[in-house]
Amino acid sequence: MKQYFRLLSLTVLGFLLISVKSFGQNNRETEFNNIGWYVFFGNFKLDDKWSVHGEFQWRRTDWITNPQQNLYRIGVNYKIHSQVTFRVGYAFIDTFNYGDQPIAANGIRFPENRLYQMAIINNPIGKFNLTHRFMLEQRWVGRSLDPNATKADESVFLKRFRYMFRGDIPLAGPTLEDKEPYLAIYDEIMIGFGENVNQNIFDQNRLGILGGYRFSGSFRVEGGYFNQTVQFGRLVNGKNYFQNNQGLIINSYFNF
Repeated sequence: MKQYFRLLSLTVLGFLLISVKSFGQNNRETEFNNIGWYVFFGNFKLDDKWSVHGEFQWRRTDWITNPQQNLYRIGVNYKIHSQVTFRVGYAFIDTFNYGDQPIAANGIRFPENRLYQMAIINNPIGKFNLTHRFMLEQRWVGRSLDPNATKADESVFLKRFRYMFRGDIPLAGPTLEDKEPYLAIYDEIMIGFGENVNQNIFDQNRLGILGGYRFSGSFRVEGGYFNQTVQFGRLVNGKNYFQNNQGLIINSYFNF
């Protein structure tokens, strides 16, 4: 257990150092967008160890007016311990042309197909429930090198590692029960690696500060402030280019 926490601490420290180095550069430009993310999570239990996961994320700019992304994700969960769950699955992401500078240089809407492997570790300490989520992604991102293209005609292979830390605290008692509120805060950092990573070794950081309500063991809802920092995989006018997207996130969780 001590080795686990030592490795976890070194991993988080390494991510923070990479993030600080990236954010400390002067040769950069940043744009700002207001966003709204509206998310459905569904978990379908098969037995004590196996379950099926499905989710849909409706991501918008200008709070809700214009499209940013649509994300569809499915997976199979296997619980190897009461506090440790593994998941493997597939995701499809549809990214639109939004913001001052489009993510695709020629401004096209582009698809992404993704495989992922994930481990979730729950670590309750007193009233707090701490969660660590580790994820590996293999991504096939659509693109076109034709400046006059209207859609993607090829894909580029990218790899990414993600780590999320989340803390939940109940507001009505020592543990979260039905018909009780809670608070949550999380931060997730994403690191690109391997060939084709280009500019965005630091890929994204996501921060959420949320209030939630558990209606029952089968349904809960949470919402609050959300901040997404994105680094482009290309230079814009010879500079590293970032998006600072902030606004609202609403998550709904269903367990069947």
